[in-house]
Order: sequence, then C-alpha cells, then structure tokens
Amino acid sequence: MTARLRIGLGIDVHRLAAGRPCILGGVEIPSPVGPAGHSDGDAALHAVCDAVLGAAGLDDLGSLFPDDDPTLAGRASSGFCVDVLERTRRAGWSVQSIDIVIETEKPAIQPHRAAMRARIAALFGTEVDAVNVKGKSGEKVGPIGNGEALRATAVALLSQTREVG
Repeated sequence: MTARLRIGLGIDVHRLAAGRPCILGGVEIPSPVGPAGHSDGDAALHAVCDAVLGAAGLDDLGSLFPDDDPTLAGRASSGFCVDVLERTRRAGWSVQSIDIVIETEKPAIQPHRAAMRARIAALFGTEVDAVNVKGKSGEKVGPIGNGEALRATAVALLSQTREVG
C-alpha cells in the first residue's frame, strides 16, 4: 500500500469577554478577557479538531458536539481532542503534523507557544516538533484588531494507518 496523506483545515472565531478564562491551545493564559463559548471557548483547539476531522473525512466539531447540548456547557476542549483523536484512529488515520495561527491583539501568544505546542502534541499523539503555533495581531483592523474577538486557523496532515472499508 502506498502512503495516503490528507490535509484538513479548521477555523474558529470567538468573541472575547471580560472575566472569562483565556484558554488557548489547551493552556490557560493570564488575561482580563477570554474567549466566550459554550465550552471553555478554546478556539485554537476547536480549529485543530476541525482540521483533523476534515482530513479524516469525519463530521465537523459542531455536528459532533453541538453548542446547544447542555452536557457540554463549560467542557474543556481537551476532552473534544481526546474524542476526535479516537475517532480519527478508528477511521484509520494518524496525525502527522499540525500548524496553527492565532489572530488576536491580546493576549500575546509568543510567551505561551512552547506550552501550547507541547499540550497539542500530547493531545494528538504526535511529536512537539510536528506542531507549530504562531500568533498574529489584527493590526487594529476589525473585531480582531479592536480586541473584540480572536480567530484560530489550523491545518492538519494525516496519514493512513490501514485500509478502511
């Protein structure tokens, strides 16, 4: 069997709200604002989950974990990652690499990149050097640049581990 590879893309946007914990990439970051959401609002992990699910040809995060499900209120996004990885492996795929861009004015991403990379690698069963996290500002343009929201975009590369079907 020749190696089969697939790429998936995930994007997630969350408003920023005062008093919410700021959890990004599975890491709590000191900040007066955090992503608002039904779960913990970790837009970075949500984008990664959608990228992995897309590459594996599975349903998206919102279909699997609807934001109107009361049992998911406040759930840690790391729990979604565990479920997504299990589904991905059952479908015959393995995560090879993940690349993420987090766009936000505040908080600064750079001081937390190493911790995020390590956490995401652990959650998705890959090496730290196969995960990259980059922070970008909104350059004072639009809701991101004005500090009202943040956006995470992720791509994931998967390889087939076995023939399925």
